[in-house]
Amino acid sequence: MVVIAIAGQPGCGSTTIGRMLAEQLGIEYFSVGKWNKAQLKILEGRNTSTETQDSIAMWKNEEGSSEEFHNKSDIMQKEMAARGNIVIDAKLAIHMLRGFADFSVWLKADFGIRAERYAKRDRTSIKEAEASLKEKEKLERESWKRIYGFDYFGQEDEADLVIDVADKTPEQIVEMILEEMRKRKFT
Repeated sequence: MVVIAIAGQPGCGSTTIGRMLAEQLGIEYFSVGKWNKAQLKILEGRNTSTETQDSIAMWKNEEGSSEEFHNKSDIMQKEMAARGNIVIDAKLAIHMLRGFADFSVWLKADFGIRAERYAKRDRTSIKEAEASLKEKEKLERESWKRIYGFDYFGQEDEADLVIDVADKTPEQIVEMILEEMRKRKFT
């Protein structure tokens, strides 16, 4: 049984990588971000224009920015990890799943690369994507600092594997993770 924590900077593809990795390993996948938005019904009826705006809406929601709300998702991901055989994609996964995760991955890229990815995914201009990404990142970092007392970008130092995704395809990233897991005898 294995538990893999995937986290990273916004726009680095943790959801895509987490899903693909779980599929390759034949184990369950869980996205804390999607679960959180579903709990707040932000995804239902999508009254926002982009996925990035959905994330921003969550943080601007009174419940979505509360400590109590995030504690629920922390408990949920730990319960799922305790069952094993799962890839958990969450912005705080490396920190929250310490003691549960067998292997952790931090994904990163320069701001400009991440903004380009947001523009493509959300079908917006680079300028709009940059503004949205800045706002989302600021809301996340300030809110989690308030709730947990740490900057979640610091998880890079705690990760078993750090990957700069700038010039890699999702398939290459998944293969890098699998190769490192094989070296560590997880697969």
